[in-house]
Amino acid sequence: MSEKRLSLSPARFLSARRRHRSAGLVVLLFGLLAVGSAYAAFAPDNAVADTSAQSQQIEEGKKLFAVGCASCHGLNAEGGGNGEGKLAGPSLIGVGAAAVDFQVGTGRMPAQQPGAQIPQKPVTYSEAEIEAMAAYVASLSPGPAVPAEESYDVSKATDEQVTRGGELFRTNCTACHNFAGKGGALPNGRYAPSLMDSSGKHIYEAMLTGPQQMPVFSDQVLQPEDKRDIIAYITALREQKDPGGFGLGRLGPFSEGLWGWLVGIGLLVCAAVWIGAKGVKAKGAKA
Repeated sequence: MSEKRLSLSPARFLSARRRHRSAGLVVLLFGLLAVGSAYAAFAPDNAVADTSAQSQQIEEGKKLFAVGCASCHGLNAEGGGNGEGKLAGPSLIGVGAAAVDFQVGTGRMPAQQPGAQIPQKPVTYSEAEIEAMAAYVASLSPGPAVPAEESYDVSKATDEQVTRGGELFRTNCTACHNFAGKGGALPNGRYAPSLMDSSGKHIYEAMLTGPQQMPVFSDQVLQPEDKRDIIAYITALREQKDPGGFGLGRLGPFSEGLWGWLVGIGLLVCAAVWIGAKGVKAKGAKA
């Protein structure tokens, strides 16, 4: 047998060895080893750096949360107070980064005191701190993420998109926010805030997360392009001039009727009093 192998030329000997049934498996394993070695040589530095930066951001957010939020929402965001009369907040597990970015980014959180509705106020944290807290809450459980800028950028919105956004707004939003986005009263001391000073990012996040009394308009209810068209319509409302000269808060018949009552009826009463006074003076002069 050995003499037969020795009689083969080197090329035929190697060809015979390559035809072994396990040769394909050996080649496959060698290829995988080569690819893995190349990946280990070039990829891990960036991957480890990204993971380390994200972990550091989450850890920073956890520290900020423990100082500014845990007294109401629990040390692990599980909700509830601390038993010492502090405001009991809801669980934040699963609300996502978008809810944190909206509530903290509009100054509603941290809340100063309990009430029927937490009002908007000056922002307490920097943008980096808000991102860190949002990253920490998002790490607890999946939830709506902060939308990308192109999701709410309406700088190139067409008239067709604005018109479509107006139809969607009047269908889904005017019952609370008024036809002109000026806001309105709700039961039990609550209210829908004006949208005239709200950024496109926060309007998008509000639709995603449904803060306070607002319903959630998920992407299954209002698709991303629907949300963007609504933001385009609200932006157009801010630039729209009042055709009558006075907007009267754009509150509709209520403000118009109040204006008519106070001014119109008031002028009529003043005129009647003046006429009456003139008539008394005329009778006195004749006497």
